[in-house]
Amino acid sequence: MTFFKFHTKTKKMRRLILLLAIVMAASTIKAQFSVGTDLVSRYVFRGVDFGNGAAFQPTVEYAAGNFSIGAWGSFGLTAGSFTEADLYASYGFDFGLSLGLTDYYYPGSKWGEFGDKISSHALELNLGYETGGLSLAGNYMLNNSIEEAGAEDGIMYFEAGYAFDNVDVFVGGGDGWHSSNGDFQVVNIGIGTSKEIKFSDTFSLPLFGQVIMNPNTEQLHIVVGISL
Repeated sequence: MTFFKFHTKTKKMRRLILLLAIVMAASTIKAQFSVGTDLVSRYVFRGVDFGNGAAFQPTVEYAAGNFSIGAWGSFGLTAGSFTEADLYASYGFDFGLSLGLTDYYYPGSKWGEFGDKISSHALELNLGYETGGLSLAGNYMLNNSIEEAGAEDGIMYFEAGYAFDNVDVFVGGGDGWHSSNGDFQVVNIGIGTSKEIKFSDTFSLPLFGQVIMNPNTEQLHIVVGISL
């Protein structure tokens, strides 16, 4: 009986020590919430125009160490504009690799609809790699998703970019809804830049702009925006 009590206390002590170790380890990770928004002249995503005017694009994110989870949306400022509300999670490794999952959702459908053929969600696996100014990204749609969005399982999109001192260049291609015929096409060639508009010593607004060419649809887009 004495041994049993002693053994039980030892197990409880080990659990307490383990719990304290977890708490101490978690306390060393700098976790924080952040919130922000962009105001853009038009919503262009992967070379495809989703807007009919200016759009408000908020972000709410929680980050702990290399892990982040958050929500991003795009809401047009005119009646009948395209709307989107996404959830995402990602983990970035110290050597430049990142893994993520994005849940695309379009308000108007019921958020709780999940299924093989009927769903309010398009789930996409995201893979990225950055080294120096070079960035590479690959994306793969995991499920049969929203029919009206044209998204199905197996759809892919790849992009490569390079960041110079004052300008970024990128080129991307995809199949499915990304192209006009569903076949893999180059759909997103662009150049972008940004600058700070300084109002005072303590207040400035980041301004950014992109010129985007979609060779598949033969459309040219010019997008400018500010970040808050």
